[in-house]
Amino acid sequence: MKASTEYKMAHKSDFGKERIEILYEDKDLIVIYKPEGMLSVPYPGSHTRTALDTLEQIMRKKGTWSQNHKPLTVHRLDRETSGVMMFALNEASQKKIMDNWHKMVTERLYRAVAENPKDDFLPDYGIIEDELAYNAYNVGFVPKKGDKPNANALQTAKKASSKANNEMQSIYERNLNVKNGKAEFKTISARTHFKVIARGKRHTLFELSLDTGRKNQIRAHLASKGYPLAGDENYRAKTDPFFRLALHARTLEFDHPFTGEHLKFEVPEPKEWLECVENGTGNHNTPVWQESKKHEKKQTDIYKELNQQKKSRPTGKQLKGMDFIQRGKNHR
Repeated sequence: MKASTEYKMAHKSDFGKERIEILYEDKDLIVIYKPEGMLSVPYPGSHTRTALDTLEQIMRKKGTWSQNHKPLTVHRLDRETSGVMMFALNEASQKKIMDNWHKMVTERLYRAVAENPKDDFLPDYGIIEDELAYNAYNVGFVPKKGDKPNANALQTAKKASSKANNEMQSIYERNLNVKNGKAEFKTISARTHFKVIARGKRHTLFELSLDTGRKNQIRAHLASKGYPLAGDENYRAKTDPFFRLALHARTLEFDHPFTGEHLKFEVPEPKEWLECVENGTGNHNTPVWQESKKHEKKQTDIYKELNQQKKSRPTGKQLKGMDFIQRGKNHR
């Protein structure tokens, strides 16, 4: 278990019991506010509470759930991302929304607080369109020249290709290529529009919108430009001022798929985000996962020396000391 998860289990009062808020509902769709810390939808093998099954429980209690009227997924938010999201309430609605997503959704805005880079600051607005790859932990990243999957990737890719149903494959498996008998990362297109709302000494508040809805897109794109999101353990963040990932889906604006009515839902990000950027407020202690790595450092160095002597691959101890993306590239 990650150090940040252990900390939240001990200190987050609603850990595992986060509540959703229904913002709008009709016979075809429902719009909710999802809090940070809650999965949007389940994934294979997971028994964690999600926004989808929480919504289903609410509908069952109200007596509105049936096989033909139940929440169905049309898009997702990362577990640690809060904000506005939509579910279809019948199969016809789900198909129409997913088939026409980019046409019917007219605005989908995010707000994020990111750590400032040492140099090469982004302009006040622009587009990031670097392609993404995924490591063995299904975490997205912008690959650098020479990045290669781990030694077992070829075997993984062959096993994935034999699966009858593409949906059974992990995002990592779906994004591996085999070329000349070797596995390589298959990159996918991604476009993120960004606008700077406020710049501070340590952090920047961004507003972002997506042309493509790739997993981890905002986090990976900003991190690749030297702007990891505050509180983001996976992307080497050094600060955690809000004890959470500083990413929020603020606005969802769309034309109703059946009535054509134009609807807009907006839940602002916490006020302290702007205050933190402008005034340098917030928790600036070393994040719990950084403290955890300090305690492991001596042991990790010892194992590193032993492995160099033996000319062997990294041990589990060494992998634990690496950042999340690097561990995914070296995953056995």
